[in-house]
Order: sequence, then C-alpha cells, then structure tokens
Amino acid sequence: MIALALLAAALQADSLRLVVGGRDSAIVARADAQATFVAADAAVAALGGRLQRLPNHRYLLSVGGVAFEITDRVPFALSDGRLFPLIAPARERDGRLEVPVQLFTDIAPRAGARLRWDPRRQRLSAVPERVATSAVPTAPVPSATRASPSPAASRTPRSARRRVIVVDAGHGGRDPGMRGWSPERTPVREKDVTLGVALQLEEELERRGYAVIMTRRTDTLIALDDRGRIANRSKGDLFISIHVNAANPKWRDPQAARGFETYFLAEAKTEDERRVAQMENEVVRFETDADAPKHDPLGFIINDMAQNEHLRESNDLAASIQTALRRVHPGPSRGVKQAGFRVLVKAYMPAVLVEVGFGTNGSEAAFISSASGQRSLAVAIADAAAEYLARYEQRVGGDR
Repeated sequence: MIALALLAAALQADSLRLVVGGRDSAIVARADAQATFVAADAAVAALGGRLQRLPNHRYLLSVGGVAFEITDRVPFALSDGRLFPLIAPARERDGRLEVPVQLFTDIAPRAGARLRWDPRRQRLSAVPERVATSAVPTAPVPSATRASPSPAASRTPRSARRRVIVVDAGHGGRDPGMRGWSPERTPVREKDVTLGVALQLEEELERRGYAVIMTRRTDTLIALDDRGRIANRSKGDLFISIHVNAANPKWRDPQAARGFETYFLAEAKTEDERRVAQMENEVVRFETDADAPKHDPLGFIINDMAQNEHLRESNDLAASIQTALRRVHPGPSRGVKQAGFRVLVKAYMPAVLVEVGFGTNGSEAAFISSASGQRSLAVAIADAAAEYLARYEQRVGGDR
C-alpha cells in the first residue's frame, strides 16, 4: 500500500507528470478534500492506454496491460475479478471521467500494470513490456476464485511471527439467532451451530500452527461491537465470523433456499444483501448495555478501510472461503457478497462473515448441525485461511 507520506505528497501536487518513451508531459490534477483527481482520458492517452465508455456510467480503463472497470460515483475499481478500493469515488465532470491519482500511482502497479511511480519527482512512467518483469517486481495476486488446494493449506505457517486468527461464533446466550428444523424435526439454533463450527475451526487452525482467539467459547452473548474490539486487542491478522442463513419468508419457496455465501464489509448492492445484514445486526436488541448509534458509521469506516486495504484483502479472503467450501458443501455457492455488518465494522483487519448454510432448509440444517458437517466446514475454512495467508505473505513478506 502506498505510504501515507507518499500519498500526502501526491495529494499536494497540482499536476501529474507522465513519462512514456522518454517524452515528459504534465496532466492537470484537481485536488479537493477527498483526493487529487486527473482526467482519465488524458492520463490514459499519455500512458499509451485506452478508455472506453460503457453503458450506465461505466468505463473500461486499460493501462500498462491491465484493465479496470470504473463506475461514476463508485469508490472501487474492478480488475480481473478483484475489487480495489479507491480513496474517493470516480466522477464524471463536464462530460469526462475523473479518477483519483491513486489509481495510477498505487492500484495499477499493484494489479500488475507496467507502471512505475516516483513519489520524490512526482513522475509516473510506463515501463516497456520487455523489461517490466525486472523493473517492476510487483506480481499480481492470483484471483482467489480460481485457487486450487495448496500444500500451504496443511503446513505450519512459515512467517517470522505466529499469525493470529480471530474466530467469532455468531449470536449466543439469550440471542439464539435464526431457528430451523432438521428433517427429523429436531430444532436447529444458529447460536449452537456457529459455536460448534467455531470450536472445530479453532482446533483445526491450532493444529496447523496458528494462534486462535475465540470471541466466545460458551453459550454467552457478546456485543457486536465488542467482537471487533476483541480482535483488535488481540492484534489479529484475520477475523472470521460464523453465521447461519435463513430464507426470506416472502420468497416463492423459502424452504428450498440452500447454499453458502461469504460477506465482507461494504455497502450492500442488493436487497437480499441488505436483508441478511439486517437479520444478523438485530442482535443489538439483546445488548442492554449498548445502544444503536444515532449516525450510521459505515460510510466513515469504509473510507477508512479503503485507505489501508482491508476491503481488498477481505474480498480476497472471502473468495478463498467460497472456493474451499465448494469442495465440501452439499449446497450451491451463492458467491462473495458485501453488506454493512456491524460485527465487521470494528475489526481493523481482513474480516469476513460466513453464512455456512440455510437453517430453514431441512437437509442443509441437518448437515450444518451434524458433527461431521461442522468438521467439514471447519477444515474447509481453515484451508481457505491458510491459502489466503500464504498468498499474502508472498506479496508482502512473512515478517509483517
């Protein structure tokens, strides 16, 4: 991630100097309270790239051999299935797309583009393809959705320090979470399933050499905000919250709903994502010592997380979990999703919420409440965490 000092320097610039083939040109930059912006068409043209306008205020920006999908007023750039947070939303102004300078100086090189940013001279250079490998040692992260089982998943981590993984069993105590039934009409409570999976996950992660912090180990209620605070105090590297889904009773056949999905913290894009977040956030009514905030902190938290890469890393971790669960889960993958879960807001690290299945579906309720099913889920999530951390350490080095 670009250092704060370098980012501050970029924000103070009134122009961005671009060097291509020895030719030096300056692109006018506009600074405001959020970021420094440049006209995307001018910057891309100077760098030998291409900007294509798409329907619905979307653009395809190609530079240095990497393509990004950019949308007006959206604070993310999408490239090869990976989501990169922008320090401020892209914007259309006077019929032209403007993007934060950060897209070219930080995000594009990290995504593998043949660009080099010199913060001291405030110059961005296009690196020739024939020397790109030696000149820019940054390697793109493999798309987690294509990940295959890695030997790293079953080995003790090789980092200089022991990685800490915080495991959160959702709900608990007087908050049972969702309620369902197995085909034998045995009641299934979310708080019991989440604790069972979490304890199995703790055992599996410890077997692989990780340090594990549990937000709860018994049937007790932990406030949503306190779960993230526990993770922060423990200096966790990852935060994984386990939950059970429930069908919307307004669906055509709610009892048939099945599958697993993994969320990271961002504003919900669909009505169903908002529904799931609201369902999991309702635990606050059991928290007698905590009042819901008068002002939703999600927008501020997302902007903060965008600057320290937690959104991007959480998205990668979520994709790894979906890939691993697909190998063991009888239901379909419902994909990586995003929503404003309060339990994730306070965890300042890569953080995800895993809906391990639908308790409102009889066969799936039986699977997630069985000892063998919980064990399979825990091993798959542990595989995903190990595979993600192995990739992360390749990118940044094992001593961080």
